[in-house]
Amino acid sequence: MSDEAAASPVFTSALDPRTRAMLEAPIAPLILRMAWPNLVVMLLQAATGLIETYWVGRLGPDALAGMALVFPPFMLMQMLSVGAMGGGVSSAVARALGSGRRDDADRVAFHGVVLFGAIGATFSLLALAFGRPFYAMLGAEGGALEAAVAYSNVVFAGNVLLWIMNALASALRGTGDMLVPAGVTCFGVLLIVPLSPLLIYGYGPLAGLGVPGGGLAIVVFNALGCCYLAWHVLSGRSLVRLKRGPLEWRFFADILKVGALASLTSVQTNLIFITVTAVAGRMAGAEALAGYGTGARLEYLLIPLSFGLGAPLVPLVGTNVGAGDAARAKRIAFTGAAFAFIAAEAVGLAAAAAPAAWLGIFGAEPEMIAAGSSYLTIAGPTYGFFAFGMALYFAAQGAGRLGGPLAVTLGRTAIAIGGAVLAAALGAPLWTVFAAVAIGLVFYGVAMGALTAAADWRRRA
Repeated sequence: MSDEAAASPVFTSALDPRTRAMLEAPIAPLILRMAWPNLVVMLLQAATGLIETYWVGRLGPDALAGMALVFPPFMLMQMLSVGAMGGGVSSAVARALGSGRRDDADRVAFHGVVLFGAIGATFSLLALAFGRPFYAMLGAEGGALEAAVAYSNVVFAGNVLLWIMNALASALRGTGDMLVPAGVTCFGVLLIVPLSPLLIYGYGPLAGLGVPGGGLAIVVFNALGCCYLAWHVLSGRSLVRLKRGPLEWRFFADILKVGALASLTSVQTNLIFITVTAVAGRMAGAEALAGYGTGARLEYLLIPLSFGLGAPLVPLVGTNVGAGDAARAKRIAFTGAAFAFIAAEAVGLAAAAAPAAWLGIFGAEPEMIAAGSSYLTIAGPTYGFFAFGMALYFAAQGAGRLGGPLAVTLGRTAIAIGGAVLAAALGAPLWTVFAAVAIGLVFYGVAMGALTAAADWRRRA
């Protein structure tokens, strides 16, 4: 341990064994030990979404295009509740435990559930009230618009369950417990894989619901996962507990000072996807929209991949920053980011080498295959930079320092959206839009690396 940590008022001998391991254990094995259950289950969860896309795609191109339009706002809910605001809860819990404040960690968990419930309900109301004009604004019409609205109304009706479930899971991750949240997600995979086609197409006397059936399967899982995690925490089986009491602004602030800034990053990431989807649709039609949307789903797979490797960095970095060991926190951050780069770059290079193998799973329309192949060939080789930057973003959440990462994300957003809009205005080929996305990803990874190397993560009073 560094001299600064040794001088800290927090003595590791007085801490929980799990917290002490985060302060002392060898870094690379520690990250992999904490990441593997999370990583496996996140990838399984992503695969579940792809399976759902496969079943919906069999309903026709309108259903696939409609689902592609709902995917960005739905992914935004997951990114906010798991990675952004969820990271705020994990970071606050980890920093409290790292500095020996067990009572504050319990209060943070309770305040997180209250806050997330309110946020989830607010987004539900907005989506149900304004979903149709929003998807029409993105260029949807006819059958694609009806499919988008039908799917959106179901998944957003149960949105509050998603948020509360992830508030509880994030509090557990803040203690270093990755297994229980991962186990809940694994249960969701086992549930949704058979339930989604059953509800979409029906079986025997059970009538198929079509596109909304896929959304209903997700809502059922969120309800069951929420109930189990609430029982697990309330029964005293976790290191952190829901300590009820008067609501205090300082606990909300401890979550929001990380979560609010991180949320802006998530919003910008989805804004890029939404804008490029709309530009592709207007430049080349619904088939191109479906092609880019299907191809970019592979980019969204990098988010659970980055989360699987990056989520452990939040409690690890937060605990070490809380204990005053900034140097070890930096080593943890770059070790995790290197793992993320290697994994994502392998995926991107494989997609660039054989894009039709991926796209052909979901459809066979030539225009869809052509647009998706163009995107994957150009953007695939840059995926490692995105995952590298995302992992360092999770590390910055743990440190409670998100001003710089937000500025970097603004730069990436300006490059991707500005380039896409400029290409459309100049009448340039569709591939130039995808090139702007790729340049933005490279900028994101390189800039996040430089920013993290120069950041001051020393604990402040």
